[in-house]
Amino acid sequence: MVASKPSADGSPELSGRGPGPSARTWLVRGCGFYALLAALGWAWRSGLYGEPVFYSSLEAAIHGPSWVSDLGIGVGAGLLLVGLSNLYTEKTASGKRLADRLAEVLANLPVGPAIALALVSSIGEEVFFRGALQPRVGWIVASLLFGLVHVGPGKDFLPWTLSALFAGLLLGGLFLYTGNLAAPIAAHAVVNGVNLPMLARRGRALRSAAQAAASGPAAAALREPE
Repeated sequence: MVASKPSADGSPELSGRGPGPSARTWLVRGCGFYALLAALGWAWRSGLYGEPVFYSSLEAAIHGPSWVSDLGIGVGAGLLLVGLSNLYTEKTASGKRLADRLAEVLANLPVGPAIALALVSSIGEEVFFRGALQPRVGWIVASLLFGLVHVGPGKDFLPWTLSALFAGLLLGGLFLYTGNLAAPIAAHAVVNGVNLPMLARRGRALRSAAQAAASGPAAAALREPE
């Protein structure tokens, strides 16, 4: 149920809150978790092995990134993933169900916090899975593990896991191709930066529609003469 409070005329007024974490909770938990993930990745790769976590190899670190081309490749790859995701959502029943389930979770997330969360999640996950994990366990295993951490409750979330596996392979390929994390982080940030606000808006729309459907019969009964 959506929480409400009475307005001046006595009608219910949305308070902007509902079931699920608040925007502040999303940010605090998200920033803390992804900062920890990035710190673990850095400690593993750089602290334990003495290798730069931003690069796929010492040779790549010597050459350094080509910022314009690497970021451009990353943005292009991110837009490709967004396009495929939207196409799957629009054209398939399973895609619509997945979007609705994710939207329910993200309904309390405004645009600003969604963008911030997209950025910190992209950095944290790429530092850990690509920067730290992939050079040690390999491209395929790191991608499989990335897919496995994107597992939700029930079969409706299976496409999310499979899409994360595909995205992990692509992001790992970008890391190998460019030799650094600039492209994977840019691609990841584009995907999350577009999808998180879009899913949050979808969640609020679903919530409003459910509230309208629930309140309709009651409102109609009040209008009927005795």
